[in-house]
Amino acid sequence: MHLVVQACILGVLTGGVYALMASGLTLVFGVMRVINVAQGALVILSAYLSWALFTHFQVDPFLSVLIVAPLIFALGVGVQLVFIRSLRSEQAEELSLLITWALALGIEGVLGAVYETTYRATNTSYANSAWTIFGYQVSVVRAYAFGLCVAVLVLLYLLLARTRFGRSVRATVQNPSSALLLGVNADRVRALAFGIGVSTAAAAGAVYGVLYPFNPGSHYDLISRLLSIVVLGGLGSVAGAVAAALMMGVVEAVVAVEISPVWSSFSYFVVLVAILLLRPQGFFGARERTL
Repeated sequence: MHLVVQACILGVLTGGVYALMASGLTLVFGVMRVINVAQGALVILSAYLSWALFTHFQVDPFLSVLIVAPLIFALGVGVQLVFIRSLRSEQAEELSLLITWALALGIEGVLGAVYETTYRATNTSYANSAWTIFGYQVSVVRAYAFGLCVAVLVLLYLLLARTRFGRSVRATVQNPSSALLLGVNADRVRALAFGIGVSTAAAAGAVYGVLYPFNPGSHYDLISRLLSIVVLGGLGSVAGAVAAALMMGVVEAVVAVEISPVWSSFSYFVVLVAILLLRPQGFFGARERTL
């Protein structure tokens, strides 16, 4: 029982990191109907940038978010304005999938050329530290990572729920035509939403680089997990993505302890298939797109 509780603690902390990655992915889909399969590659790119800042300039990886996030935001806005905005056909969703996949492969290629396939890790002085709380071990790094993810998710919620831009985003999600008639600049909303969605990868990447070794090809496993979480939570639902990420983080950790770490990744797809058979729109989703 002690191991199961320990695994649940680990799962919640890990799920918070997944939630941050998946929230940006589902935000982009909700606003633009774009399945951004480059999200995993952007996380790995951010991990490399954070690692480089830490290695060469001794910038703490959690503080490096302040530098990396604007860069990833600018990259996202540029990709949306140059490549995705021009997609006006009925096949826009499918074509945007190809564009973001090409972006992912491009990022992987550049990182591979610069860093080769050697695994890297951001090894901080507190990487192996842990707190003991009621007899359970809580990794300091994972606790910091969870706190950062919660802070970013709260800021994202406040942005969407309490600002004029957030109202414009919700209007664009619910009824793009009516939003346009009401004076909402849909192109601007989409560009900023895409930039914000991918910039969550910056925070997630800094965290990921501290928690796990990574190389340019690490994004393949990552995006498969994120897509499973987004579909499970309900396409376009940020709240659903957060809930699904926390749930799957716990499932992954418990399966690793009780059965085998080999089966932890497979558990994503078992749970996904089981829930979609019962609720095709996702366990936490609705038939209409919502944030």
